[in-house]
Amino acid sequence: MKSKATLQFLWGIIPVTVFLIIWEITGRLKLFPGQFYFPPFSAVAKEFYYLTISGVLGKNFLSSLSRVLIGLFSGSIAGIFIGTIMGWRKILDRALNPIISLLYPIPALGWLPLLMLWIGINEMLPITIIFICSFFPVVYNTSAGIRNIDRKYIKAAETLGASDVRILFTVILPLALPNIFTGLRLEAGMSWRVLIAAEMVAIPTGIGALLMQAESLVRIDIIIVCLIVLSIMCFIFERTFAAAEKFLTGKWNSNA
Repeated sequence: MKSKATLQFLWGIIPVTVFLIIWEITGRLKLFPGQFYFPPFSAVAKEFYYLTISGVLGKNFLSSLSRVLIGLFSGSIAGIFIGTIMGWRKILDRALNPIISLLYPIPALGWLPLLMLWIGINEMLPITIIFICSFFPVVYNTSAGIRNIDRKYIKAAETLGASDVRILFTVILPLALPNIFTGLRLEAGMSWRVLIAAEMVAIPTGIGALLMQAESLVRIDIIIVCLIVLSIMCFIFERTFAAAEKFLTGKWNSNA
């Protein structure tokens, strides 16, 4: 088992190492001269270190992180609530589904010009964009997951005398968890992408703002640092929800 785990680890590390070596060589050879200068990995790592110890990266990162956490958490909770009542009660699904169907296809960033006029350029702008980005996919996946539950489980609980609330929390929501986590996992990374775009356009702080400042100064090394941070955070958020899903539903999936 240990040798197998070691082999899997190496298969994950080797491609990354090769990529970094090619990156370093390409940068050293200056194959992209002039305005398209491509810094080697060592230069980017050095700039990452300087931005970290100076506090510039930490300050902007914490601003972005707080916006993502607030927007993603509130949007997900609202999405699970609305999706639950839509999936649980057909009359509410018929009432709300047309509205959700009309608004869901609109990209989250499509709301940006309107929200800039409605709420102004402040902390609520990126949080609201992330809320919208998180809300609609979670609503859709939650309601779909509840509607697809085999009704025999609900009837069995009713036969045993369980109340509607008990059935909701002990039967319906647990069985719908895989679908709910699908929506959460999809939007965990997307929330960072949406945030960066919003910060680049309208917000003076955050990773997106740092990206725009680096672009105006033609600091490609800083731009790449910001992109690496974005990539890492998207990966961490997606893997966190995947791990939470495995922890909560792994036993059911293994028995399936």
